Amino acid sequence: MAKCSAIERNKKRERLAKKFAARRARLKEMARDQSLTPEDRFNARLKLAEIPRASAPVRQRNRCALTGRSRSVYRKFKLSRISLRELASRGQIPGMVKSSW
Repeated sequence: MAKCSAIERNKKRERLAKKFAARRARLKEMARDQSLTPEDRFNARLKLAEIPRASAPVRQRNRCALTGRSRSVYRKFKLSRISLRELASRGQIPGMVKSSW
């Protein structure tokens, strides 16, 4: 089980990313727009820098939905390899069977 503080920090980043997504996208578009004056583009960059860094989607970490483990997480299932194997062995994931040949 991961530290609760790490899990909560990641949840906070997800909330902030959702909250600032529209504003961030608008400012990035303005900063890239070649038809605007250089001063307007620069001001858009300055406003973009004022947005909290934790609100960037890049700063989010994929974590296991059950344990909070941050490494070796399958995106499709949102589970770590350990949790995925345990659930699959118990037959709790539909369609997943243990491989044997």
